[in-house]
Amino acid sequence: MQAFERDLLALVPRLRRFARSLARDAADADDLIQVALERALRARDQWMPGTRLDAWMMRIVRNCWIDEARARARRNRTFVEEEAGATIASDAHHDVERRAELRDVDRAMATLPDEQREVIALILVEGMAYREAADLLDIPIGTLTSRLTRGRQALVRMLEAA
Repeated sequence: MQAFERDLLALVPRLRRFARSLARDAADADDLIQVALERALRARDQWMPGTRLDAWMMRIVRNCWIDEARARARRNRTFVEEEAGATIASDAHHDVERRAELRDVDRAMATLPDEQREVIALILVEGMAYREAADLLDIPIGTLTSRLTRGRQALVRMLEAA
């Protein structure tokens, strides 16, 4: 396995989290990752060694998501909410509580506007620097911080109400 493929494979968990935050649905996120990985492998000669592969891949994931959202709008399809009642693998109280909290966060994230959800996913979940995220999203850093602040405030309100 070549270094590019190995490094790409190591990024899959982070890319899946980001795709999940965009798609709001695990199956759609997995489809999005598959499309993005295929696109990256076809365009591997466009990646500049020495630059950040994770930022390059997140931009590809985001662009694939935008393409899919546009296609869905053209087909006049809407997202369906994730089915409730996912099974819990462990009976341990702590594990059950943690999963419930994660579901609350997922539901709260799903209600945020796309722009706020993207920024929160990149900054708070993936740990990107503000400048990196602003460059990836092609927005001014002030816009990024504004979206992040509004998104955080909305999440806090929703999670306190849960």
